[in-house]
Amino acid sequence: TKMKFPETMKAAILAKQDSPLIVDKVQLPRSLDIGQVLVKLNVSGICGSQLGEIDGKKGKDPYLPHLMGHEGCGEVLAIGPGVKTIEVGNKVVLHWKRGSGIQSETPKYKWRGKDLNAGWVTTFNDEAIISENRLTAIPKDFDLKIAALFGCAITSGYGAVNNDAKVKIGQSVLIYGMGGMGLSIADACSLVSANPIVGIDLHQNKLELSKQFGVTETIINDNSEQVKNKIHKIFGEKGPEVVFETTGNSKLMENAYEMTPNNGKTVFVGVPNDKISIYSLPLAFDKKIEVSHGGDSIPDKEIPRYINLSRDKGIDFSKFITHEFNLDDINEALKLFRSGKAGRIILKINE
Repeated sequence: TKMKFPETMKAAILAKQDSPLIVDKVQLPRSLDIGQVLVKLNVSGICGSQLGEIDGKKGKDPYLPHLMGHEGCGEVLAIGPGVKTIEVGNKVVLHWKRGSGIQSETPKYKWRGKDLNAGWVTTFNDEAIISENRLTAIPKDFDLKIAALFGCAITSGYGAVNNDAKVKIGQSVLIYGMGGMGLSIADACSLVSANPIVGIDLHQNKLELSKQFGVTETIINDNSEQVKNKIHKIFGEKGPEVVFETTGNSKLMENAYEMTPNNGKTVFVGVPNDKISIYSLPLAFDKKIEVSHGGDSIPDKEIPRYINLSRDKGIDFSKFITHEFNLDDINEALKLFRSGKAGRIILKINE
């Protein structure tokens, strides 16, 4: 497709760990490589793993400076050679899990005269070159804000319930952390008729919000002894059958495992902030640990299902979104995310 290729885009750049992102102009390459797609972003989500990148949770970052963001939605402006699953003009969800199509080379951007790294998908930018296998086309008239959440928040949370934990009708569930991921897990648990669905969080406002997502009882995490007593009171002797941990806080991961009965299952969904120490003997007696990697989701199969759910069952995914920011205010948005006081935060980019 011949079109005037944009020379620059606006992007939020991680130039240094533990530092604010820099919003600046970035030079795009002059053409698309095999399997690459040029997308104009409409909306981006913010996910806990971006905080992990900024804080260097996985150690020293060899790719600095680089672009960020892995869930979003936008419109296809141009396609590179070999692209078959996406057409110009398509509305698309951008996701970090691989879907179908080609895995392209990563894009070659320049910033202040030097190379700027980027992965196969980035969303904290007003345009982007994305690998075909990180895009799924969606109906033109579907709500863009909701579509952005299908890049990670909803697919990972629903996937953790469906694919990792395989929660059964009537199973009892305990969820640590009622941020975007916890809400998504609660929502999916309520869709499969789990009962009870109990949410634990530090913030009362998030516990209140979680009731709209099928949480049947809430526990404020103010004192670990009281929390244990409340859990025992709700679940009785047999305890919760499935326990999800979404915060990645090592102490809470240990608590979640400890509160899982010997025939139960702990599912770790959060990005861990430290090593954890657990008593492993019960693992020999049917206690299980699952580690969820993006809910094991297959984006191009699952996203269309969730779109149907939203349309035919009237499920309102917009309730996940508690705050909206512009790309210029990304650091403010990240600060709010870090405070733990928000559900899902989205960036409005080109609406």
